[in-house]
Amino acid sequence: MQTCYDVVIVGGGMVGSALACALGNTPLKVAVIETQLPVEFESGQPHDLRVSALSIASENILKSIGGWQGIMQRRACPYQRMKVWEVSQEQAATLFDSVDLQYDHLGYIVENRIIQLALIEQMKTLDNIELITPAQTHKIDYSPGSSIVELEDGRQLVAKLLVAADGGGSRVRQAAGIGVQKWDYEQQALVVSVETNFPQQDITWQQFTPTGPLAFLPLSGQHASLVWYNTPHEVKRLMACTDEQFLSELTARFPDALGSIKTLLGRGSFPLCRQHAQQYIKEGVVLVGDAAHMIHPLAGQGVNIGLLDAAALAQELLEALVEGADISSLAVLSGYEKHRRRHNLVMMQAMDLFYRVFSNDILPLKILRNVGLGVAGKAFPLKRKVMAFAMGLEGDLPTIAK
Repeated sequence: MQTCYDVVIVGGGMVGSALACALGNTPLKVAVIETQLPVEFESGQPHDLRVSALSIASENILKSIGGWQGIMQRRACPYQRMKVWEVSQEQAATLFDSVDLQYDHLGYIVENRIIQLALIEQMKTLDNIELITPAQTHKIDYSPGSSIVELEDGRQLVAKLLVAADGGGSRVRQAAGIGVQKWDYEQQALVVSVETNFPQQDITWQQFTPTGPLAFLPLSGQHASLVWYNTPHEVKRLMACTDEQFLSELTARFPDALGSIKTLLGRGSFPLCRQHAQQYIKEGVVLVGDAAHMIHPLAGQGVNIGLLDAAALAQELLEALVEGADISSLAVLSGYEKHRRRHNLVMMQAMDLFYRVFSNDILPLKILRNVGLGVAGKAFPLKRKVMAFAMGLEGDLPTIAK
């Protein structure tokens, strides 16, 4: 009942599937364990609540591993501009425009399910990748170089390298005895899917309020995703409202930039926390995506840093393969941890700073914030730097060469 693999990836979500695709068409024998496949896409389906803002760096990664075409064949919405303000979007605001960096877009808003579907579609074309789904993990025995993942049906997968791509509550991470540092934000995210009276837009915007940001993410056609950050108590109250009551609250609280809403299509909420693994690697095991880190989603960087994890790990493994090195060794995995942990920590600290600075109503700080936003809006070199960072164009980016 045992089958041996070079790499066993537990979790076939966006990051786990991206890693598998990056390891495709190589001598590595790879297995991906996924609990359940997402529902197939049909053009007439309503937009999902969970969406991601894919950066230029993520777009390039997905193109290099064969997943981008499947996304574009389904649906995605490019955005060219991003606007950020607190009190007044006319006087104290910062507008980021891709034209300033000579790009025709800053990124794409894409439903998470579509990203996963496109990657799974690509994965199925790769002879060295075995997708095991639906599959429930019964037990994980971590042992450097020969970890065993036992499934509910009794099958056992022996992994030279075990990859944790199984989310914030990662069972792989727990089996390997890797701890986390965690704290909850005093906010929850209420996600709303709407149809507006406006045609498809090319701008995403965010207004900061004392209880948390109000964000607009354009989707294809006249659709949009709204994110309303608020206290857990207020989110609970809003979720209990009737559609008519909720729409009234939404219209009253969101800025005029939202325009008029034609239809309320759905809403949901989820808690927010920061979590960072104490280490990303041990001999024979490695963490990627939410298993390694969870950050505040206000800048939409969660999936982007997860895809960078996948690309960086694939780069290290493929280089080790060429050199004949042991892919499960600390010598190989340490390069991945050194590069990604530092980058991810910087991103997490930046999101925490935004959260602390803007989530209050202290008058002197409020004045400084608005002065800062106004100055940033006119400081072109600073804007270029921030845009390049958000688009994933800054720093030592991983490359996947086979």
